[in-house]
Amino acid sequence: MKLSANLFLRQTQSLVMTPQLMQSIQLLQMTHFELNQFIVMEVEKNPLLEFPSNDGEAAGERGESEDEQYAHQPEDAGSDDGYDNRSEALSSDWYDNGGSASTSRLNDELDANYTNVFPDDGAPQRLDAPELVSQWKSMPGSGEGADYDLDDFVAGQVSLRDHLAQQIPFVLPDMADRLIAQNFVDQLDDCGYLQADIVEAGERLGTSLAQAERVLATLQSLDPPGVFARSLAECLAIQLRQKDRYDPAMQVLVENLELLARRDFATLKRLCGVDEEDLLDMLGEIRQLNPKPGSGFETGVSEAIMPDVVVRASSDGGWLVELNPDTLPRVLVNQSYFSRVTKNGEDHAFLSNCLQTANWLTRSLDQRANTITNVASEIVRQQDAFLLHGVDYLRPLNLKTVAEAIKMHESTVSRVTSNKYMLTPRGLFELKYFFTVSISAVAGGDSHSAEAVRHKIRALILQESPEAVLSDDDIVDMLKKGGVDLARRTVAKYREAMNIASSVQRRREKRALAKVVGF
Repeated sequence: MKLSANLFLRQTQSLVMTPQLMQSIQLLQMTHFELNQFIVMEVEKNPLLEFPSNDGEAAGERGESEDEQYAHQPEDAGSDDGYDNRSEALSSDWYDNGGSASTSRLNDELDANYTNVFPDDGAPQRLDAPELVSQWKSMPGSGEGADYDLDDFVAGQVSLRDHLAQQIPFVLPDMADRLIAQNFVDQLDDCGYLQADIVEAGERLGTSLAQAERVLATLQSLDPPGVFARSLAECLAIQLRQKDRYDPAMQVLVENLELLARRDFATLKRLCGVDEEDLLDMLGEIRQLNPKPGSGFETGVSEAIMPDVVVRASSDGGWLVELNPDTLPRVLVNQSYFSRVTKNGEDHAFLSNCLQTANWLTRSLDQRANTITNVASEIVRQQDAFLLHGVDYLRPLNLKTVAEAIKMHESTVSRVTSNKYMLTPRGLFELKYFFTVSISAVAGGDSHSAEAVRHKIRALILQESPEAVLSDDDIVDMLKKGGVDLARRTVAKYREAMNIASSVQRRREKRALAKVVGF
């Protein structure tokens, strides 16, 4: 067989992910905070990108007007600022004459007496007008267009570790005990529970198990009550001991919290050796305890959710969908700087690349805004009944329906709806909230949204009485009467997802609670 080399011309099509295309895709799924960080980094790298500054333009205009206003001042006035010259002249005339000449002139012209009625006062302290103006301008919110952030005046939040660090020196005077305590503090979770093994911690710190347990017992007496517990039962026991309510019956109740979670009150009465009335009193005391003692302290900076889209009712009876101007990124391309620098032939290749990147970024931001608007408008059109009447009228919706309506791919719609929020007359919702599974209706009617069905199940259970607790089969029958065809296992799945107990557990709890008014 003879081997030879040949040339072939072949034409193929392929999708190439260029860096610019990947950047546009990433911009779609970025949140408002992430997008601002990305733009700040791009502005730092690209000399042709800049943020619009209305304050700077206004300041420049004010500077030009002041120069024109004081252009008639002589050059040998001793200062470049006419305001300073006039203020120095007025202040020198006043204080050199002791104010008598000016006072007598005001008395003659205005026919009034402006003499000092407090002759014992000392000479007035001289304060130059420019100094006063500079002090006034330095005050927050005093200048034109200036503003201040109210968060600057908010008191700092005390964390759980800071709160405990203030108490440890008073209960542990020994330095070795403080080191052990600091190690335990570092291993607390946000709820105030100790996530450490005492034996392992003692071996790592080179101390005995007895000393580690003694330090831990001391730490468990600190505020908030229940801190440094290793389990929920220990957390409740610590709080009950501080209230002097940890008797043998209560100890048995705390050790059998799984029975309390199952609402097995008959077994709890037998194990604790109390009657029904005493058990209800004990349950009332348990409910007053805090299962998460560390949750009341600030663990991080809380940020308010900024809606990306705002929906308002329009005058023609429809809906007005707008992008939130506070979340829109603002960035400009400085074309004049590019022309001025490239005219001299300096760094032409570098600036041309920067100009191309800047133009691509601005086009990507515009495309991102248009895509979010199109997706939000289609969601509003599909969920018009929800905006008018509430969650019961939420229609089933998927990504494919929206993508086909706006002529886009499903992946694009998925990226747009991730971590984006819409402010509606019904409240603030994530865009993914409006995409729910379809549930078939009885007799071929219109399908129902899974979220609307869950809302109906929750409403039915809230309206039930202790004498007529609804089982899953009863809920299925009532939903069928309302036109919803749902299986019993699906009802049980939705009920468990909403953290609602079964009918047997709800019947036990409601009958027990009905015997004590207000419990």
